[in-house]
Amino acid sequence: MIFPRLARLLLLALMLIAPIAARADVQDIAAASRSVVRVALVATDGENAYFVGHGSGVVIAPGRVLTNAHVVELTRTEPNIVIGIIPAEGTKSYGGKVIAYSPGNDLALIAVEGVDSQLPVATFFAGAPVDGQQVTAIGYPGSVDRAQGMDINDIIHPMTPVRTSGTVSGGRASKQFDTVLHTAPLASGNSGGPLVDECGRVLGINSFGSLSDGSDAEYGFAVSNREIASFLRQAGVQVQRSNEQCRSMAEIEAAQRVADERARAEAAKQAGEAQMAQRERAIEAREQAQQAVIAKRENMMAIAALLLALGAVAGGAAVLGQSKGRDQHARRYGIAAGVLLLAAVLTFALRPSFGTIDEEAADAQNAGNMAEGPAAEGEGERLCRLDPSLSRVTVSDTQDVPFTWSARGCLNGQTQFVKDQDGWTRILVPADEASISVRQFDPLIGRYRTDKYLVDADTAEKARTLREHLGWSGCTVDPERLAALASLQQELRALLPAQPNERLVYRCEAGGAKPQPTER
Repeated sequence: MIFPRLARLLLLALMLIAPIAARADVQDIAAASRSVVRVALVATDGENAYFVGHGSGVVIAPGRVLTNAHVVELTRTEPNIVIGIIPAEGTKSYGGKVIAYSPGNDLALIAVEGVDSQLPVATFFAGAPVDGQQVTAIGYPGSVDRAQGMDINDIIHPMTPVRTSGTVSGGRASKQFDTVLHTAPLASGNSGGPLVDECGRVLGINSFGSLSDGSDAEYGFAVSNREIASFLRQAGVQVQRSNEQCRSMAEIEAAQRVADERARAEAAKQAGEAQMAQRERAIEAREQAQQAVIAKRENMMAIAALLLALGAVAGGAAVLGQSKGRDQHARRYGIAAGVLLLAAVLTFALRPSFGTIDEEAADAQNAGNMAEGPAAEGEGERLCRLDPSLSRVTVSDTQDVPFTWSARGCLNGQTQFVKDQDGWTRILVPADEASISVRQFDPLIGRYRTDKYLVDADTAEKARTLREHLGWSGCTVDPERLAALASLQQELRALLPAQPNERLVYRCEAGGAKPQPTER
């Protein structure tokens, strides 16, 4: 009985561990699913509408949906058939019109009509699929609709697409056009939907499957990105692309912990060296100040002695002139003697004391520190470059970021950060995208990080509503505004999923443009 219990415990442990390891990938696939739409064909006779059939499609640019040519083929010959675009979420459906059609590689481009909000746009993988890699087919298989007993009224409403998983089987393609062969199950209705990698990036558009009598394994064929790129280039459409390696967030976070510890140790070492150098400069400055003060004292004392001697000579000349009855000359020499004696006394009295050594040393040290530039909280200009070893890139570009930081947490003179347990942080909610970005900066090690969460439409709307309550923008030093911003960010954090879909980590070094801060 011991071994069966042990086996059950191990099985339970594996069941608990597996979702944790796969969570990041599941979130990426869920985000990719929001860009998938149902492409419905509806026939009208002027009074009534009849459901003809449907396929799938993917939003590849604002107002543009990519699907298979065979999905919309009937619209080319039947003018009474219209296209309906039904998104994965929301409350609205839209009309569509074919604007590019290529039956040779089974691709069609649809312009979505009357879109009053931007549908989530898919990202394509710029590289080639790897034999054996995990893939997911996303779409609206009709067999699932029938199994759930859905009718036309159900189908025309937004709903989440179905996802099936498999692997790439490299080395084989169809004769008609370049395809990706894979084992993710497909059914009627999947046509036109995307085949995506573990980061949710499009590898191809599912076109057809192999026939099976029930005993053979089934395979799917997706139109490759090579075919898609050529088709969209002729249609004049630009898409989002990424060629970065797909890595799990667990791997990224482990690498970042090691890198941050190493960077902080190096920063502490440099700070210690800088402190030692500062002490050495202070000692050197004091020695130089002491030598300068001694030299000034000796010079002024020598001058005082010289003036005193000259005064004595002038006094003697005055006494001699008076004894010889030359009163006028005696008076002149007497005045000169008095002036020289007074000057000697003042020069001696004004000689620098040893107490000024510390003041002059401090002034020299401060001048040296100012010449080295600002050091507080990493203040100043920076140019931030992506660190691929610490980043997980799925949807964004990776251009360099000009960076100007103030000790009060103002970025580029425009964006106010808040100091919390994670360092300097700012959470941003775009107005035109279903996403939330958490940006962090560590001035000590010069590390800038952006975590991007691709959230659903409801979460994005809640975040925008919270953001609107802030009522101000830019940078500020007002304690009340900073407290309101900190409170807002706590509320936004409560909306975030467990892990981001993307993480961009930048190393920031001296350089870049310097916008003027606008603090209020």
